[in-house]
Amino acid sequence: MTEFEEKLRQQHEDSMHRELEALLATASKADAEVSRKDFEGFKNLFHRFLQVKGPSVDWAKINRPPEESIQPYDKIKAKGLPENITSCLNKLAVVKLNGGLGTSMGCKGPKSLISVRNENTFLDLTVQQIEHLNKTFNTDVPLVLMNSFNTDEDTNKILQKYKHHRVKIHTFNQSRYPRINKESLLPIAKSMGVNGENTEAWYPPGHGDIYASFCNSGVLDKLLAEGREYIFVSNIDNLGATVDLFILHHLMSQPADRRCEFIMEVTDKTRADVKGGTLIQYEDHLRLLEIAQVPKAHVDEFKSVTKFKIFNTNNLWISLPAIKRLQEKNSMDLEIIVNPKTLDGGLNVIQLETAVGAAIKSFKNAMGVNVPRSRFLPVKTSSDLLLVMSNLYSLDAGSLTMSKKREFPTTPHVKLGSSFTKVQDFLTRFENIPDMLELDHLTVSGDVTFGKNVSLKGTVIIIANHGDRIDIPAGAMLENKIVSGNLRILDH
Repeated sequence: MTEFEEKLRQQHEDSMHRELEALLATASKADAEVSRKDFEGFKNLFHRFLQVKGPSVDWAKINRPPEESIQPYDKIKAKGLPENITSCLNKLAVVKLNGGLGTSMGCKGPKSLISVRNENTFLDLTVQQIEHLNKTFNTDVPLVLMNSFNTDEDTNKILQKYKHHRVKIHTFNQSRYPRINKESLLPIAKSMGVNGENTEAWYPPGHGDIYASFCNSGVLDKLLAEGREYIFVSNIDNLGATVDLFILHHLMSQPADRRCEFIMEVTDKTRADVKGGTLIQYEDHLRLLEIAQVPKAHVDEFKSVTKFKIFNTNNLWISLPAIKRLQEKNSMDLEIIVNPKTLDGGLNVIQLETAVGAAIKSFKNAMGVNVPRSRFLPVKTSSDLLLVMSNLYSLDAGSLTMSKKREFPTTPHVKLGSSFTKVQDFLTRFENIPDMLELDHLTVSGDVTFGKNVSLKGTVIIIANHGDRIDIPAGAMLENKIVSGNLRILDH
């Protein structure tokens, strides 16, 4: 059997190479050069995908990380800051992952251009944060955006407006990989174009692609030439991911022979985070374990809050010289995430992806830092958007902080129904955002609207059955209430 399997594998690989060459022949010379680099990475991933059998981890070898490998944030903060924090900042660049579209929230174009607070987009807030940092410490930390072919054009148009801000902005594009037909294991693309029948033929291959595309783009070398030593990487939709001076100082103050090359910020799991990747000890290395890698029989164990107490926030601090070294040696072996999708026409395809945090095992002296939950404030849904737009947070120089008026530091649990999924629909259902300072839990389902100056406290559940509508009147105060049935307020 193995000889037969080997021949079959070889056949798939040869067919794939032929198809990729045929696709390259349809591109202009300049585009073909860029795509050829992309395809080298893709071929490598495809080769490994064909080799891999079964889950990429042996469950019996999984151990909890040793105590010292995940430091509590308070311990790092207790070190204080040096006199010369500016010289630390001069060695830093901030990288935001900006490849995603706002489609899950019903928006066209890059997710980073959705307004989240006082007409400010994710990108506006990011620029404001870094500009404030540069002015405060008289430094010039640059912002680097990793775009995808989906977001590049729209993002670059918008960047014009930051010309007069005190932030240098670099962009580079992550790779563009072909989606594979699940049955034939061949690309579904007919040409290198991304429009028309080819719109669904391509995908950006997950944020693990940052290492290769960062190197290929030349931006990595540019930053090294400026004397930058570390990048702080995070998702652009995580509004809690600001530059933390204590973590930066901790990195810079390690002795040269024990320089930490990779820090992953983790935070304590709650019931809402059971699917998040976690850190494990595996064959003497710290390693990121994602739910996609877990054998089916162990998924419940993986989701347990008692066994795996922390999860990855995807806020990462990574050494630039180390990225360069590992890329040149081609020794970053990121686990493959096979992401099955069904296209509009019903065709089953697979996307081969990797995660940026999976590289932790390749870096020297890597560690986790258990940070406060406030550093993880992602906006993935309209329920998250409601939280960040509300008076739970105050905005200062692009950073959101929990209001001092809230008595406990956890955020309320908010579940908005399908009528609120799209940002446009969401905005029309609130005359203004309710007072939520004393809210613990909110569930809203069905056709519900909120008038001006509504106040929500404790646990509030509002359910309009099919065909009914509930208008919460202006100035209403709901505390520990269930509202159901039909409540319509008509102007007359």
